[in-house]
Amino acid sequence: MLVRDAMSTVVLTIGPTHTLRQAAALMSARKVGAAVVHDPDAGIGILTERDILNSVGLGQDPDAERTHAHTTNDVVFAAPAWTLEEAAAAMAHGGFRHLIVLDDGEPAGIVSVRDIIRCWAPARQQVPA
Repeated sequence: MLVRDAMSTVVLTIGPTHTLRQAAALMSARKVGAAVVHDPDAGIGILTERDILNSVGLGQDPDAERTHAHTTNDVVFAAPAWTLEEAAAAMAHGGFRHLIVLDDGEPAGIVSVRDIIRCWAPARQQVPA
């Protein structure tokens, strides 16, 4: 199975000057765990629920903190034609749970560990024990 088969095509894109509270509200409303941050200066990055949680855990004010200060810009991107095994290996190697999927240089989706599990679980259940 390929990344294109598992990825979510709901891509929340936010800017680098959104506050963490604004980002959290948008992510919650869309029911997603990550947002693509498009920063004209830094390029495409990702902000995850864990980034927001870490900031709040440090006592930072989510109304004052801007996404650019918490965005991962050293991103590993996936291609729609990657296998789920390739995506899972990249996640395991990098220690993260989301991959932005680029198609012709533009975000086309996000694939998460949860997406991969959803695809693998039914196939694994049919294997006799």
